[in-house]
Amino acid sequence: MADEKLGQLRIQIDSLDQKILDLISERARCAQEVARVKTEADPSAVFYRPEREAQVLRKIMEKNDGPLNDEEMARLFREIMSACLALEDPVKVAFLGPEGTFTQQASLKHFGHSAVCVPMAAIDEVFREVAAGAVSYGVVPVENSTEGVVSHTLDSFLDSSLKICGEVVLRIHQHMMVSENTRRDHITRIYSHAQSFAQCRKWLDSHWPMAERVAVSSNAEAAKRIKGEWNSAAIAGDMAAEMYGLEKIAEKIEDRPDNSTRFLIIGNQPVPPSGNDKTSVVISMRNQPGALHAILEPFHVHNLDLTRVETRPSRTGIWNYVFFVDFEGHQEDPVVRKVLEKLGERANDLRVLGSYPKGVL
Repeated sequence: MADEKLGQLRIQIDSLDQKILDLISERARCAQEVARVKTEADPSAVFYRPEREAQVLRKIMEKNDGPLNDEEMARLFREIMSACLALEDPVKVAFLGPEGTFTQQASLKHFGHSAVCVPMAAIDEVFREVAAGAVSYGVVPVENSTEGVVSHTLDSFLDSSLKICGEVVLRIHQHMMVSENTRRDHITRIYSHAQSFAQCRKWLDSHWPMAERVAVSSNAEAAKRIKGEWNSAAIAGDMAAEMYGLEKIAEKIEDRPDNSTRFLIIGNQPVPPSGNDKTSVVISMRNQPGALHAILEPFHVHNLDLTRVETRPSRTGIWNYVFFVDFEGHQEDPVVRKVLEKLGERANDLRVLGSYPKGVL
């Protein structure tokens, strides 16, 4: 009886697979037609539209009734859209490398595996590649929920005219891993990025207090190093473990279970409203009492939700500072326009870094 029931279910699955295949192929042909129509109207047309993809994925998650969760369903549709977009024009993306890092993972989460992702050695190199037009977009980390802001990314915006086109929020899980050469009872050295060590400090103090902690340029570099050593381990993420064939001997060792990192998508084009957006600005104020209040007051008056305020040293003089401010809304929204006008009246300089769809976990 069970075999008969299983046979019927397999026939049903085969039928559904064929329907899914036919529908994906139909969608791909539609994407090709979109490319043809766009190219006829404008030979230099842009195919990737961040606001449109955000709207599609939100709608998918709103209509999802399970049993797959919203994030898993969105991931599947992201890959379908990525593959279809590659038929039109593959997106080329620079990310803070090397391969196997969380930034690469964020790039694939946002653009899908059909995008062409190119690793860069430093954050300013990502900015340069995008500014030069060698790639269409860049992906850089901007803040971690445990360790705070990535100052190199904020400082890069002070010297760049690039715009923020999107954000990715990635849940960060750190794992203790070893290679096939590791003698587990003789581990005396652990490699990882400095931020990963900080995110796992309590766990390391409890489980490996005597092991030397060696900070390297990336978690991927840590994973690579232990391949040639018998007395070392690494702390890194899933992608590094898969790429270098390592075994995880302790999983999710981060001290905070909600440990997340926010990444920014940078590009040359402004992004139209998607219906659920954020805006980022950088504000230079006179060094005088009440400067911060002058910035915050318009947001309070117009009931705009601030999501982040960071201060960085200005390039214009000692003890002068600039403020990086993120808030909900799009710069084309009437209320946001009023706030920006008021800030422009009060600031020495105001620059909108970009309005973009809000990221989700």
